[in-house]
This record gives sequence, structure tokens and C-alpha cells, in this order.
Amino acid sequence: MKHIPCSREDVARFMLLPGDPGRAKRIAERMDEAEFILQNREFTLYKGKTGGVEVGVCSTGIGGPSASIALEELASAGAEVFIRVGSAGGRQPDIPIGTPIILTAAFRGDGTSAAYLPREFPAVADFSVTKALVEAAERAKVTYRLGVGYTRDAYYRRDPRLDELLRDAGVVAAEQEAATLFVVGMCRGVKVGAIVATDSNIWLSPQPSAEERKKAFAEGESHVIDIALLAVRILGGREG
Repeated sequence: MKHIPCSREDVARFMLLPGDPGRAKRIAERMDEAEFILQNREFTLYKGKTGGVEVGVCSTGIGGPSASIALEELASAGAEVFIRVGSAGGRQPDIPIGTPIILTAAFRGDGTSAAYLPREFPAVADFSVTKALVEAAERAKVTYRLGVGYTRDAYYRRDPRLDELLRDAGVVAAEQEAATLFVVGMCRGVKVGAIVATDSNIWLSPQPSAEERKKAFAEGESHVIDIALLAVRILGGREG
């Protein structure tokens, strides 16, 4: 593979896809028998197990272009089921920072997915992966949200009118990879789901302090990692 120079033995059927290489390391620390495989550009790859089920984790970097490369190359190496394990901004006024959110679909505000399918085609998460994430979140007994996300490319550009429209439509989170991964996954015939922890929320008033945000997000990220790994065990048949 050009960007993730790995072999079939280096990847697992189940792959977790955080954007942040640091989060990939934190996920690997929760896995059993975790082995560092490689690091190239934004892609950091580990392989291990969770409850006896082989699982890998590979960071994708920020945004659709690099996320699509990660999914394409990992799928070519033999991976079949992907779970985005990310961060996002909450987009409803009742979503505290640190809330785990399971994305069922995503508004296609990215550019990469348009290279695969026309805009009219929906970006939808795989049902079986989403179901496993919901089951895992219920077992974890943490407060979580379920709904449609907003995937965008330009992090520092905002459209206030669109923000309001998406809020009123019930969109729960804004992030930068889910729609791309859902669409590329459908084109490649692999299963893709997504769970994110909120690290901000434009609709909160008053806004929490930087220290409060950091603490709340760290707790939310921990929950999201645990939920994703439990979902892998459920999908792998190791959790009834």
C-alpha cells in the first residue's frame, strides 16, 4: 500500500479509525496483545485483540481525503468492518461536552465523498455496526445520543444559516470524516459505523472553560473507546 505500507497480516477484520494518532495509541493501550505496526504520515497502525477478537486501529488524520485513503488501503489489505472513533462538536443545545454520539448517517458537507457518488446519494452508517454500538453503549450505562451528523471540510469556516438549519433538523454533531467513510465504505462493500465524543458545542450558553472542556472530553473519549471495543466483541460473537 502506498500510504499505509502494510500486509494482510498487519490488519484485522475489525478496524477502529480515530483521526488522531494519539487516540490510536490510547485505543491500543486498551487492547490485549497490542502491537505497533507502523507509522507513516498521519497513519499510525496497531493490531491486537479485545476479548479474543482480533482488532486493529489506524489513525486517519483530519478530513475526508486522508480518511478515504485509510479506508481504501485497509480494505484492500483485507479489513471488512470499520468503526470511526472520533471527536465532534455537539450541535444541539442539550448535548454536554463529553457526550458519546453514535452517528446513524451524515449530511454530506465534505468534498471527498462527491468524488465517489453524487450528492443525492445518502451517507448512511451500516445498520449492524450501528446496532452493536447502541448495544455496547446501553451495556456501558452511559448517557449517549444517536442521530445524524454533519461532515464538513473547512474547520474554520462557518455558515450561521446552515448551522441553524441543521440544528432545527436535529443534527447532533459536526465533524470531518463520517460522511466520507460511510460513502467510501458503501462503494467498497465494507461495513462502516461511527461513534464520537463531543469536545465542544457552539450552542452551549454559557460556554464552559477550556479546563472544563478538556476534562469532560477526556471522560467522553474514554467511554467512546470502551464502547467501540465492546461493539467489536459483540460483532465478533464474543459477547452474547
